[in-house]
Amino acid sequence: MSGYILKRLALAAAVILTVLVILFSLLRLVPGNPVTIALGPQATPAAIAHYSAKMNLDQPVWVQFATYARNVVTGDLGEDIFTGRKVAIIVGEQIGYSLMLMVAAMGWAIVLGIPLGCLAAVRPNTWLDRITGVLSVGTIAIPSFLMAIWALLILSVQLRWLPAMGAGEAGDYGDQALHLILPAFAVGLGWVGYLARMVRASMLEVLGEPFIRSARAFGLTPQRVIFSYALPVAILPTITLIGMGFGGLISSAVFAEVIFARPGVGKLIYDSVQARNFPIVQGAVVVTTALYILVVLLSDLLVSWIDPRVRRVL
Repeated sequence: MSGYILKRLALAAAVILTVLVILFSLLRLVPGNPVTIALGPQATPAAIAHYSAKMNLDQPVWVQFATYARNVVTGDLGEDIFTGRKVAIIVGEQIGYSLMLMVAAMGWAIVLGIPLGCLAAVRPNTWLDRITGVLSVGTIAIPSFLMAIWALLILSVQLRWLPAMGAGEAGDYGDQALHLILPAFAVGLGWVGYLARMVRASMLEVLGEPFIRSARAFGLTPQRVIFSYALPVAILPTITLIGMGFGGLISSAVFAEVIFARPGVGKLIYDSVQARNFPIVQGAVVVTTALYILVVLLSDLLVSWIDPRVRRVL
């Protein structure tokens, strides 16, 4: 198990390094000079030269990247070009809102999607299976940003059941939970279909395995066969899907945070790209990438702990 963990950690480090290279290269291709944006068009040549030296922009590109990569390893994500605040502090203030949204969205999708998939697999080719299939495909086909707009217009503007904008009053957890319902619903709805279809397909495959037939032959109750023998094996691909889906949740959270005017890393990246605030864009993307890799790593370790055969693959 320790060898498997070391290999996964090495792979995660290689992915983060690749992301740093791609992100650094892409941001240099975006039109706009960050020095001119930070100092304004009336800045003197001396001020521009001083700020370029401070931001390390007067050095060759490879020197800029080496300095940036070294700073990231030490936890220094740079400074905001407008306020001078540490990027790590700015991202840290916003990451909690995004994590809360993603956990709530995936949480209710898991609670609803996995039981639906199990019921559809236990009752194949019945009306319950067909209804579950239609609902699953329908929820998958609706884009999250479109569902966010519909939910905002119907549940908030017309019916006035839920608040529309913001994240709620600081310290008032009840108000924050109310403001979280709409965006979590919009972001998580598509994952109900994904999880239901995945669980159904896995359960149908596992229910046909010889060890399931043996368990039934020994006279075990259907409930014990499903929950004690079939579901622990069928849930393995779903755990991997949940880990891989964390990246999709990040992109969906961007739309939700913009549409519902919620604070979060997604909206922070959106606003920073508009302002050509390179340090914040770089820092926020690095943090979200690290979180994504961490979630995928944890899901892989959980799957390998449940099924030791997975460790032989890598």
